[in-house]
Amino acid sequence: MAEALHRLFVAVPVPAETREACHALIEPVRTLPFGRYARWVHLDTLHVTLRFLGDTPPERVPAVVEAVREGVGRRPAFEVRLGGAGSFPPEGRKIRALWLGIVDGATQLGSIVDDLTPPLARLGWPAEARQFRPHLTVARTDATGIRDAALTAQALEAAAEDWTTTFTVDRVVLFRSHLGGGRPRHEPLDEILLGAPEG
Repeated sequence: MAEALHRLFVAVPVPAETREACHALIEPVRTLPFGRYARWVHLDTLHVTLRFLGDTPPERVPAVVEAVREGVGRRPAFEVRLGGAGSFPPEGRKIRALWLGIVDGATQLGSIVDDLTPPLARLGWPAEARQFRPHLTVARTDATGIRDAALTAQALEAAAEDWTTTFTVDRVVLFRSHLGGGRPRHEPLDEILLGAPEG
């Protein structure tokens, strides 16, 4: 029997201290009467997605590993500062996702995405049509009522108005996502460590 397709994505994992800071921000919103209807992300899997590759034949995974390693290359670690919150789509009647914003470090994250594009394109993953806007997705509201989703988004935005936290990006990881049979699980397939910070 053929091995199942691997659902792959490239991301920056969020360290434990930052996950705790996000938990402290989100928990009061999550426990509001209307906040309980959103599907909140399990914070132990919190990450900044750089590139979603999707279902991939397992025999192609080694080539993907090499392409990601080529794209990330040798670059220094850098700081990311989180702050503020918002929702997708930004305009429209039905909110589908809630996110925390990235105030500092977006340029460096975008540079990694740009450098990943050529080696992945050679394997058949062309450049994304949409502009890269780094963020931390913290909840899905596609199955939530319109009013409850809007109230939850407003509450999260209000809570995050003066909130901020920072972390060091010191690695980029190729993950395999396991869905079904309980909560999602992200298995690291390869990890590229970044160098000492500049300056």
